Amino acid sequence: MASQLKAEYVSELEDFESSSKIVKFVVLKKRQEQDHSPKEELTSFEEVMLPHLDAAHNLARWLLRNEQDAQDVVQEAFLRAFKSFAGFRGSNGRAWLLTIVRNTSYTLMKKNRAVDLTTTFDEEKHATDHESVNPAALLERTEDAELVREAMDNLAAEFREILTLRHQEGLSYKEIADIAQIPPGTVMSRLARARAKLREYLATRIGKE
Repeated sequence: MASQLKAEYVSELEDFESSSKIVKFVVLKKRQEQDHSPKEELTSFEEVMLPHLDAAHNLARWLLRNEQDAQDVVQEAFLRAFKSFAGFRGSNGRAWLLTIVRNTSYTLMKKNRAVDLTTTFDEEKHATDHESVNPAALLERTEDAELVREAMDNLAAEFREILTLRHQEGLSYKEIADIAQIPPGTVMSRLARARAKLREYLATRIGKE
């Protein structure tokens, strides 16, 4: 998947920077010059941003729940990041890129009228006494991937987002707060609610098996 996204990204980038004749990703040593060429600028961008390609796709996939939409969003987000890279002054490239992915994802969701930030969760339907279900542990166990995917898909976007950033990408509360543009206190409360919702759904599913 990552290689496919890279190939598509390169194709788009060639149109964006056709004069530079860049036809593939090449890792080059940055030249020690004051004036950087377009190729040097691309090299710097690759070094900072490409390591976070999988994280970008992971967030987009969980938010959009559609593989093709996720790939389109990641491609668009990388192009936006490249165009804005000259203004990047931070040290946390992953958080910066994921912020762009998040915003791009929500733009597409609004365009498709698929924003489900307030998706209702049937408390009575999913009420359960199975408090032993640990959503954090399940999120990290590959053997339960299908069950977790089903459970996550039934949560609101804000909950899918925060569970992905915290448990799959391992981001700190501060990093999540910066990406989601909410206070750290809201991150903690939203994460607690997301875990509770996920636990309720998982317990119900496990209880039926």
